[in-house]
Amino acid sequence: MVEADRMPSAPASAETAPGHHNQRREGEGIAHQRRPDRRDWRRAWILGCGVIALLACSVVYAQSPSGYPQRPIRLVVPYAPGGPTDIVGRVLLERLANALGQPVVLDNKPGAGGNIGAEIVARALPDGYTMMLTAAAPIVINPYLYSHMPYDSQRDFVPVALGATAPTFMVVPASLTANSISELIALAKSQPGRLNFASSGIGTPPHLAGELFNHMAGIQITHVPYRSALAATTAVLNGEVSLDYDSPAVLQHVKAGKLKLLAVTTPRRTPIAPDTPTVAESGLPGFEVTGWYGFLAPAATPREIVQRWVTEVARIMAQAEVRERLLAIGFEPAAMSQEEFAQFLRAEHARWSRVVRESGARAD
Repeated sequence: MVEADRMPSAPASAETAPGHHNQRREGEGIAHQRRPDRRDWRRAWILGCGVIALLACSVVYAQSPSGYPQRPIRLVVPYAPGGPTDIVGRVLLERLANALGQPVVLDNKPGAGGNIGAEIVARALPDGYTMMLTAAAPIVINPYLYSHMPYDSQRDFVPVALGATAPTFMVVPASLTANSISELIALAKSQPGRLNFASSGIGTPPHLAGELFNHMAGIQITHVPYRSALAATTAVLNGEVSLDYDSPAVLQHVKAGKLKLLAVTTPRRTPIAPDTPTVAESGLPGFEVTGWYGFLAPAATPREIVQRWVTEVARIMAQAEVRERLLAIGFEPAAMSQEEFAQFLRAEHARWSRVVRESGARAD
């Protein structure tokens, strides 16, 4: 409008001539049109990015956790079926589904001491539809055993809730001559390199328990890793190995006379087997290995979803029927807030890093 006001008035005849007015105005527009320069293209690019960001925000808003969950949830267990983590998961599975209002599908992803399943969860979309129930290894042990990890266990997960703890039992074949920890140590010293022990995989608590036992006792019992806790139990039952660090599920074989129970690795005797001495009181003071099973989510999972799991797991673990069932198979239900679980994990990192360093254990 400013440029047009400065133009001289045209004769009336020109105004009324057919097509003349339009031709003059169009030529005028061309004469005063500025060609787009680099700054214009930059402004357009920035505007386009802003539109894309707004669209992305609208998608996130559309997937707000307020209606969570709206479809089945995948609960990854980074171990094979039949092991202690799998057992705890299956005890809680139906109750979790009832509490959340959607099916919860347990997905066993064993391998690399739990690293394979944990990596799947670390890389999953943090929307609450992929969660993890795990034991200690892929979170607080493997980072110190492996020179390269496919994820950062302290950055790529958010702690949710501790489900249960369990003692680890040292069992040997019924045919082995040792009947106590002191006799086992004496046997290992008299036959260097002849004895071996089973575990459910490299980096698992049973593996580290065996390495710690070697270190503290000054002996060398060779580690034989198996793909699962069930396979390790089968190996000691068949006499393939001399020693196994096993979960409470192994007590059935002790009662049947197929295995001998030498000690429990917890700092105090367990009510599950009150007559069984601890390793610490059997001549290795300070020896302690306690199994635990906890829920974690991918980092950046919305706080509302994490809190929903915290609340529901706490309610389930407080149910008398759940507590009785877990205690009956050797697990102790845990009661921790989310912050307490986070503190617990920090303490576990400190403890297991020391154990790995002192034992000299490596996975690669």
